[in-house]
Amino acid sequence: MTTLPIPMIKRPLHPTGIWNWLTTIDHKKIGILYGATAFINFLIGGIEAMLIRAQLSGSNADIITPEVYNQLFTMHGTTMIFLAIMPLSAAFFNYIIPLQIGARDVAFPRLNAFSYWVFLAGTIILHSSWLVGEAPNSGWFSYAPLTSIAYNPGHGMDFWIVGLQVLGIASLAASFNFIVTIINMRAPGMSLMKMPLFTWMTFITAILLVLAFPVITVALIELMFDRSFGTNFFFAPAGADPVLWQHLFWVFGHPEVYILILPAMGIVSEILPTFSKKPLFGYSTVILAGAIIAFMGWLVWSHHMFTVGLGPIPNSVFTITTMAIAVPTGIKIFNWIFTMWKGSITFSTPMLYAIGFIVTFTIGGISGVMHAMSSSDAQQQDTYFIVAHFHYVLFGGAIMGIFGGLYYWFPKFAGRMFNEKMGKIQFWLLFIGQNITFFPMHFVGMDGMPRRIYTYSSEMGWTALNALETAGSILVVISVVLFLHNIVKSWRSGEKAPDDPWDARTLEWSISSPPPEYNFEEIPEVQTVDDWWAKKRGLLGEQAPSGGSGEKSEIHLPQPSFWPLVTAIGVFIGGYGLIYNYPAAIVGLAIMMIGVYSWSFEPVNDPD
Repeated sequence: MTTLPIPMIKRPLHPTGIWNWLTTIDHKKIGILYGATAFINFLIGGIEAMLIRAQLSGSNADIITPEVYNQLFTMHGTTMIFLAIMPLSAAFFNYIIPLQIGARDVAFPRLNAFSYWVFLAGTIILHSSWLVGEAPNSGWFSYAPLTSIAYNPGHGMDFWIVGLQVLGIASLAASFNFIVTIINMRAPGMSLMKMPLFTWMTFITAILLVLAFPVITVALIELMFDRSFGTNFFFAPAGADPVLWQHLFWVFGHPEVYILILPAMGIVSEILPTFSKKPLFGYSTVILAGAIIAFMGWLVWSHHMFTVGLGPIPNSVFTITTMAIAVPTGIKIFNWIFTMWKGSITFSTPMLYAIGFIVTFTIGGISGVMHAMSSSDAQQQDTYFIVAHFHYVLFGGAIMGIFGGLYYWFPKFAGRMFNEKMGKIQFWLLFIGQNITFFPMHFVGMDGMPRRIYTYSSEMGWTALNALETAGSILVVISVVLFLHNIVKSWRSGEKAPDDPWDARTLEWSISSPPPEYNFEEIPEVQTVDDWWAKKRGLLGEQAPSGGSGEKSEIHLPQPSFWPLVTAIGVFIGGYGLIYNYPAAIVGLAIMMIGVYSWSFEPVNDPD
């Protein structure tokens, strides 16, 4: 056993039990850790949403206090966006991408582990704000000057600032890792235009993350300096401009929308060809549309700011760009429809979710075009019409796609099949429930119900629709409980899954379910798009590879390491120090530097 730079600490070569998970650098285990943590966050965000719906279910309600209500809608948005949807996508990135490109692991396995542990640190920082009674309360976008120390004393906003900064470190680490992995570790013959669509959307998403997060990082640093050191970047009474925060936030925030939705689009692009029994219609066009969406996502941010007084010329420009971004999105939708056209469709649970995604995301897209016009947006802005729009995009889009991916790849994760009947019931409960919840919001919004409202008078006429929305949310809760029951029961005692239960098209289905630690006994050679599907049918004149049945002893993988965890602990302590105690921040920084130093000198493998 080799001694590390810190003499008394030895590397765990063959950890078992909890140490196996704490020191793992296996991309599949990290994917499971990401998925489990993110789904717990999804449940927490759901509880926050149900408390909001309980408060709004009737007029003049006082179930919760106004202050707690502000904290709830702030943390609900923050949790769902940064702690649930993004890391659920990251779970798929971690588990699936190396399998889809024919690699045995990611490019930087320890950096991959570090990204998860830092994500967990950011999660704990944000959720712990509830425990000290100081949860953030200014909305997930935290508009100035509500975030200034003058209007928002205490540490609530500090938790939000530090939590997002820590999550940004995790996102950047993961993004660089997957960009390098996809560029450098593809199987022989897999050119960029032979990559699976999910890999492509992951690649584009990672690039967006690398470009977008520095913007919000700068904005958060400026906000921290305003609150802690008396600077004046956003405080209007001191001569600053609070609109600057809106510009910085939405320059990040609208690419963030596509960071959330592009992975789901990639998942749908994998499911539809598999269950339609035909290739994806317009493969290169779908890739190009995804790239155009990512590019144009940078040109539309000010449609969130139509009512701040930017003037007719900026409003006109951003009206045009916002409408234009619907074109590549529409191209994707038509390509998906043409994929199904005249296909031999199997309406399995993943396919139902893919179709449900198309329906609900299209509704969200149409409502987005409706308030792309600045004159129309002046009536709709800050009403529940906006809430309806982004829930159709993020829940009806991202969450529906993620559920489809969970069912689609579940046999690969677990090595077992889920209960198909239960899966279909769960889909219909979720699909019907979310439409009952979110569709009436369009009407109460057009009737003038403000978003972020705490209570309302019965004379406003909103009571019946709000009660209907709450009833729909109860159906969503029931569907999620049914999903958990199905997954847990199936993982423990479900029917054993074949390696390729769907007769799928991509390389992950060429190996055993669940995959061996080393993924591929022999790295496959790729000749075409949907190479696995073509080989199964003898279209390339070759037999399909056996995949994953060789001798593990012939394959060398990096050994576990606890330095990513140690480094993340340093980040965690440093984050809390920035909130409460600067000397503690220095201690956290020291632990982080020790972790980085030891990690840098740690060999890939130590001798047994």
